[in-house]
Amino acid sequence: MSEYTVIEDAAGLGAASQSLASGVGPVAVDVERASGFRYSQRAYLIQVFRREAGVFLFDPSTIEDFSPLQEAIGDVEWVFHAASQDLPSLRERGLEPREIFDTELGARLLGHERVGLGAVVEQTLGIVLAKAHSAADWSTRPLPASWLEYAALDVEHLIDVRDKLVAELEEQGKTEFARQEFEAVLSRLPKPPRDDPWRRLSGLHTVRGRRSLAVARALWQAREDYAREQDVAPGRLVPDRALVAAVLADPQSKQALAGIKEFNGRASRTQLDRWWNAIVAGRESTELPPDRVPSDTLPPPRAWGDRNPDADRRLKAARPAVEARAEDLGMPTENLLTPETLRRVAWTPPTEITAASVSTVLAELGARPWQIDQTAQVIADSFVASLNEDPEAGEPTS
Repeated sequence: MSEYTVIEDAAGLGAASQSLASGVGPVAVDVERASGFRYSQRAYLIQVFRREAGVFLFDPSTIEDFSPLQEAIGDVEWVFHAASQDLPSLRERGLEPREIFDTELGARLLGHERVGLGAVVEQTLGIVLAKAHSAADWSTRPLPASWLEYAALDVEHLIDVRDKLVAELEEQGKTEFARQEFEAVLSRLPKPPRDDPWRRLSGLHTVRGRRSLAVARALWQAREDYAREQDVAPGRLVPDRALVAAVLADPQSKQALAGIKEFNGRASRTQLDRWWNAIVAGRESTELPPDRVPSDTLPPPRAWGDRNPDADRRLKAARPAVEARAEDLGMPTENLLTPETLRRVAWTPPTEITAASVSTVLAELGARPWQIDQTAQVIADSFVASLNEDPEAGEPTS
């Protein structure tokens, strides 16, 4: 087993940055987080590899300023596997690529059946990677040597994989597809925070009444505050199902709350006062949440036949046509065009159905130019054909 050292200070960062600056070609970058263990999604290890420089492992918890690294590699291509997962954590530390190559996304566009890092490395290079530590708590200190080797291997092979995929993309005529997809990942804005994140509680649909919803909201906020304070993933303190169980049980005293078997989790009893105070606050709240909030979410397709029969016919006509086009291109349908995009253009189509008008709507919905070129005519033809179809014909939409 190779030995790897974690760089923990500014001096080490500076020396590593100089080495990386003198390296050759793109840089491979990866991030290890403590998802499911810690409250935040921040990086706990950053791995960088460049040919003729080597592998470097950085500890973001002990290095304050990463500007030397940004200056060393900021102008070259960064190679990721699933870049959208790593970019937010890197940006928190002032690390921002100018251009990227995403081996996972490239493999998807090429039609690889398995696109996990281990599978793509094996398919392209014939090397088998162990993924034993992918779900580990990377906030652990010191990091075990086997974890460090795993982390280093995550980037050591990425440049070779990238080169293989570049050749495949060129061979299949998908180089421009990939370029546009990579640019979309790099320029995508983060989703704005929800006004009511507590409504994402699993099982909340079983809670009835605005007062009970206020209690659920108060419990969620109490758990969120404590999780942030302790830097622990909220579900590790008290799981969603336990909070919902407390709401449904409607305990009338702190002792009754403690007696609810389903109210469990490692902080369910040690922080009993916190949870009881939240229940009381929810019951006394004068700002009751509405039972439902306005949403632009489309109804499930199975309901379209009753709620919007014309849209139902359009979707039933267009979906298999888009799927067939994706099969011709040798890629998953969702990479050619997301199901949500197709549903939205079917639900609210342009007044005049032409390839040009459909192209405009697709662009407004965020489709990339290559996706529009490949699907607009197909969708327009399907929509027009649906006008002449028997409303009773076709498979049920699911």
